[in-house]
Amino acid sequence: MTTSSPTALTTSPNPTGATVLVEVWSDIACPWCYIGKRRFAAALQSFAHRDHVEVVWRSYELSPETPAGPGVPEIAALSQRMGAPVERIREMFAHVTEVAAADGLDYDFDVALAANTFDAHRLVHLAREHGGAELADRTLEALFAAQFTRGGDLGTRSVLAQIAAGAGFGDAGLDDAAVLATLAGDDAADAVRQDEAEARGLGVTGVPFFVAGRRLAVSGAQPVEVFSRLLETAWSEANPPPTLAGTDDAAGACVDDSCAI
Repeated sequence: MTTSSPTALTTSPNPTGATVLVEVWSDIACPWCYIGKRRFAAALQSFAHRDHVEVVWRSYELSPETPAGPGVPEIAALSQRMGAPVERIREMFAHVTEVAAADGLDYDFDVALAANTFDAHRLVHLAREHGGAELADRTLEALFAAQFTRGGDLGTRSVLAQIAAGAGFGDAGLDDAAVLATLAGDDAADAVRQDEAEARGLGVTGVPFFVAGRRLAVSGAQPVEVFSRLLETAWSEANPPPTLAGTDDAAGACVDDSCAI
């Protein structure tokens, strides 16, 4: 008597599942980006396969024409840029402040400063280069907090060096002097420009913008449930169920509550 060999399962080379890449384009000057970051973090924390999700923060400048150097009061700057009265700007900020509070964020636009964010974006790239994804995430979180809750001047490199120190750059071998020296040069400038070029190629016109596997996209500071669906869908696409190789499609089988006779 002969027996047939067991049919092989076609599966992913990684038995624990393929990694899902999530790229997020955001600007540190965008209040909705900070809210979106918090909501995405909440979705990721409750995601069963979170250890197999790689998050990369990408650069996007909403106002690249903003002059480099020390920042100016945000309310006055936006009023001038939009040609809107200050009270109208305050009403807009009151709304986003209320939304942010529901996500545990304490915005204070009375102390917020408008500044060119190019160097701040460079700092996030430097964090990833020297300390990996965790340092990049802490750095971006610290930049957002400085921008929207403490009135930090992100247009001043000494302030950026202080933020870098608080985020843990020292553990990655970069003290304040090293950070200042790096920012004085062109390190990571090309990385910021590359992110922005990719955003244009993908058709990104607003942030935050979340892309999973370069196939699925979500725009805006969506509810946590939306980000959870993004992760679940991306995971399912990256990790399809196993299929049997070499089977006969005509073989008899029962489906649900019926059988083909």
